[in-house]
Amino acid sequence: MAIRFSDVLASMKGSDLGPLLALTAQPDIISFAGGLPAPQTFPLKELTEVAIKVREEDGAGAMQYGPSLGFMGLRQAIADRMNRMYQPMGMYKVDPKNIMIVTGSQQGLDITGRVFLNKGDVVVCESPTYLGAIGAFDFEQPNYVEIPTDDDGIIPEELEKVLSTNDKVKFIYVIPNYQNPSGRCMSLERRKKFMEIVTKYEIPVFEDNPYGDLRFEGEEIAPLITMDPKHLVMYSGTFSKTLAPGMRLAWMVLNDELLPKFDLVKGSTDLATPSVTQREAAMYMTNYDFDGHIRENCKLYGHRRDVMCNAIKKYFPSDVKCTYPHGGLFLWVELPEGCNARDLFKYALERKVAYVPGDSFFPQTKKKNYFRLNFSYNDDDVIEEGVKRLADALKAYLADQK
Repeated sequence: MAIRFSDVLASMKGSDLGPLLALTAQPDIISFAGGLPAPQTFPLKELTEVAIKVREEDGAGAMQYGPSLGFMGLRQAIADRMNRMYQPMGMYKVDPKNIMIVTGSQQGLDITGRVFLNKGDVVVCESPTYLGAIGAFDFEQPNYVEIPTDDDGIIPEELEKVLSTNDKVKFIYVIPNYQNPSGRCMSLERRKKFMEIVTKYEIPVFEDNPYGDLRFEGEEIAPLITMDPKHLVMYSGTFSKTLAPGMRLAWMVLNDELLPKFDLVKGSTDLATPSVTQREAAMYMTNYDFDGHIRENCKLYGHRRDVMCNAIKKYFPSDVKCTYPHGGLFLWVELPEGCNARDLFKYALERKVAYVPGDSFFPQTKKKNYFRLNFSYNDDDVIEEGVKRLADALKAYLADQK
């Protein structure tokens, strides 16, 4: 019997990254590959208390099907927090009716692709960009245009060149805060210029903000949604990096035209995000100090960032560069021109340390001399030892290139 699969599935190219990263699950390997929050940041005691209260106060509702847009108590709590944080920066008041709860921000990416993209349409993105977004959008078989970036984020002049000459652009995907993979943060001036161009060409923007709360130093920079007179920005936030990723809770803020279209796709995909976890998150936000919890997370992650960066400075060869992120979970390493991070990966695995090779973060250009490191998950001594092993791998690899 010949099993026949869809044309879309047949057209998708399998990534060789999966088998590589599967090796990192071995217990003797120090992995900087995942984007995992530190387990000690999960407020387990409080979430246990919340779980009991939800079942005692509204157990039947928690265990029942819910509306596809999400539990209104959670949508209200999210809107209240966003308004408290961002209205002073100029954002219009977010109505909870314009918030849709999704099952992790990955579902929001998937729905966005389904709503906007036909085969051959164009997604504009930063160079580099989040590989999970590429994977979500790839199901619709789009083309990608990478916009060059620098330390301040996406370069506006390069963006305008694309938007003024390409009429197949459906939306722009950006991560302004502590970008995955680079760890960079788009400056306020750059955000304003970006939104001026977006407003001029009336192109929708997916503002992915999973890391914005994880700021270690400096002042909060206004998100793009606060500079959006035409409501072109689709804002995405998540509890995965601040509460617990296993709850699979995220949200999108959508304008009145987009919301019913996203809701249509969401409802036909999974009917609704689990009611019980939504109620638990809403009760946690209402009854506990969520912002205080995030501040404690930031202290831990800022410290681990420093441990990794200090170790890199101490052990890495001088011609290997890396970013110094002011928030988030990642930093970005640049090898000398002509080097290949996938070839280096073999040297690293021999020394029982792992990372994510960078070419997966470039949907078109596939630049090979970069890799991503995660600093949030491992303890100090493990970070130090892992960086030392990686430095040994780098020195051996670079010596073999000469």
